[in-house]
Amino acid sequence: MIKALIFDFGDVFINLDKQGAINHALKLFNLSEFPPDLWETNLRYEIGAISTEDFLRFYTSRFPNLTKNDIINAWNYIIKDFPVYRLDFLRALKLKTNYKLILLSNTNTLHIELVKQRISFYDEFKSCFDAFYLSHEINLRKPNASIFEFVLSENNLEAETCLFIDDTKENTDVAKQLGFQTWNIDETNEDIINLFQIKKDLFF
Repeated sequence: MIKALIFDFGDVFINLDKQGAINHALKLFNLSEFPPDLWETNLRYEIGAISTEDFLRFYTSRFPNLTKNDIINAWNYIIKDFPVYRLDFLRALKLKTNYKLILLSNTNTLHIELVKQRISFYDEFKSCFDAFYLSHEINLRKPNASIFEFVLSENNLEAETCLFIDDTKENTDVAKQLGFQTWNIDETNEDIINLFQIKKDLFF
């Protein structure tokens, strides 16, 4: 029996433009692909291992023709809109069901600051969850098994009683190996509001 619903944030509730952000950054940096030091810096920033100032200092040193604002705008390009009907769905889940609601997101300070500025109902969104985990705050990130074990331990849950929903297959694959029920949502033709229709075998 499902006791907890564990949601990703990006492309589950808030829309992202991942490919657009990649293309924009490659053009800005005049690169054909991202070298390992950029990937490593991005990952370290996502787990809070470096500060925003350190992150920006790295990029402006690496690309001295660019300003901090150039870097911030490129980094935040990925963040798009948050349809209110998804908040309505979450509100109803909170009011009408007994599931423990958990958010588990790979993110960082710059992205969350922008989301708070752009999305007027961010605080209400956050308040709908029983637990709200952002990778840069807990120093863990998906798909590492340790982040899933952390969530189970913190909430006294068993993996088989949890449905984990994420748009990245690598993340749901690891969760499935650990015993979670999973939904690798395809944001191009699926929507979180149809959870109980798409995964009805788990609920009915």
